[in-house]
Amino acid sequence: MARITGLGGVFFKSPDPKALSAWYRDVLGLALEDWGGAMLRTDAPGHPEFVVWNPFAADTKYYEPSTREFMLNFVVDDLDAMLAAIEAKGVKVLGRQDESYGRFAWILDPDGTKIELWQAGKTE
Repeated sequence: MARITGLGGVFFKSPDPKALSAWYRDVLGLALEDWGGAMLRTDAPGHPEFVVWNPFAADTKYYEPSTREFMLNFVVDDLDAMLAAIEAKGVKVLGRQDESYGRFAWILDPDGTKIELWQAGKTE
């Protein structure tokens, strides 16, 4: 039987895709391609060996304060440096949490989508 071998992309609607793409470029450093999207390489140094796929219950509170039906999770190589850069651009950090499998922080994009930033690995 044929099987899925990985995540091929994340696609969603936005009221202003160009402005939203610019925000991801300017605030999070996403390298945009000429066609408007970004190629996130899974073989980048420090990237985990996997991508998580996980549906949540319809009444989950985990995405709050976002009202969107999805959340984005981006792997970062240095959470502290990323948060300092984000805060310097006026973006509010909603919270932080350290777990045995990595460190997390959350922000909202201009469309109200919750973004989870994840530095994989052990906490200190």
